[in-house]
Amino acid sequence: MRAAQTTAIPPTRSSLPAILGIVLATAGFAAGCQKAAPPAAKPPPPTVFFALPVEQAVQEFEEFTGRTAAVMDVEVRARVSGYLDKVLFEDGADVKAGEPLFVIDDRIYQAEVARAAAAVEQAEARLARLDRQATRSDELFQKKVISEEDHDLSMFDRDEARAALAAAKATHDLAKLNLSFTRIASPIHGRISRRMIDPGNLIKADDTPLASIVSDDPIHAYFDIDERTVLRLRRLVKEGRIKASRDARVEVKLSLADDQEHNHRGVVDFEDNQIDAATGTLRVRLLIDNPERLLSPGLFVRLRFPIGEPTPSLLVPEEALASDQGRRFVYVIDAENKVAARPVEVGVLVDGRRAITRGLAASERVVVTGLQRLRKNMVVEPRPQTPEVAAK
Repeated sequence: MRAAQTTAIPPTRSSLPAILGIVLATAGFAAGCQKAAPPAAKPPPPTVFFALPVEQAVQEFEEFTGRTAAVMDVEVRARVSGYLDKVLFEDGADVKAGEPLFVIDDRIYQAEVARAAAAVEQAEARLARLDRQATRSDELFQKKVISEEDHDLSMFDRDEARAALAAAKATHDLAKLNLSFTRIASPIHGRISRRMIDPGNLIKADDTPLASIVSDDPIHAYFDIDERTVLRLRRLVKEGRIKASRDARVEVKLSLADDQEHNHRGVVDFEDNQIDAATGTLRVRLLIDNPERLLSPGLFVRLRFPIGEPTPSLLVPEEALASDQGRRFVYVIDAENKVAARPVEVGVLVDGRRAITRGLAASERVVVTGLQRLRKNMVVEPRPQTPEVAAK
């Protein structure tokens, strides 16, 4: 069975306008169904927090590190040789000047004292005999009974005996002094170390160390100032802006390894007379009162060396500072709420705030948050920084 065939009838010339009208009507209807897209909304200006600079008197300072040292440090040694007999102190105890520490076997030295005393008595007896002979010789010489030579011999013998007595007494004094050296006492007030030798050992005079004693109140701290800072300070002294440590009391703040703040005080009492060519630094020393014995020699300390007197300065939060190739700047907000980068010179850090020495006015609003997204002349919505915001 054949499939039915259909034949498309081509449109006639008279039907073309009708078809075109239908197409245009359909296109118009479709276009009427689509609405024009609204223009994009302008984003609001970013919100930033600002703070006004705080006016405060600020003490400029330089920071250094150093070590504490004893004002007096003595290594105890014996002045005579002998065998150590006794140790009279506890290791690490506090000792006073003159307190006995060691005893050396003194029997040999006692014998020397006795022998020297006997020599003194012998010399005294000889002198007494020759003195009487000289007196009689003088009387006989006055009467022309003896010759001048015999008289002179008597005088010389007496003088010789007198000198021998003086020598015997000096030997006796030396023997007594050596005997006293067998008892070794502390030369200073301070804290003693452990004993370095036990009883029964031989001690060599001026050679064998026995113990060491350090004083601990007051105490010193030594630190080194680099030569650039030394020259700067000397120029300030020359200009009269600060006073030298020789002419005024310079108080330095310091802190220990476990301190967050510089709670201790010291006074400069010495500076070296030359720069160390090997390190390029000048050695300076502090004197620190230590009544509670908190400090001991060898402690690490951080120091704040003051420069001049406190001067009025503007302080801004540390987070408000930005850097561009090493140059510091802050963003300030003008009356039209536009931001501008302001180059500044910074000073010391005081309680989380940085001193601005140049480039900022006290009335300017300084941006403290969102610095990374700011651009020149950008309009922002400024809000004052509150304690709650600052704590975040």
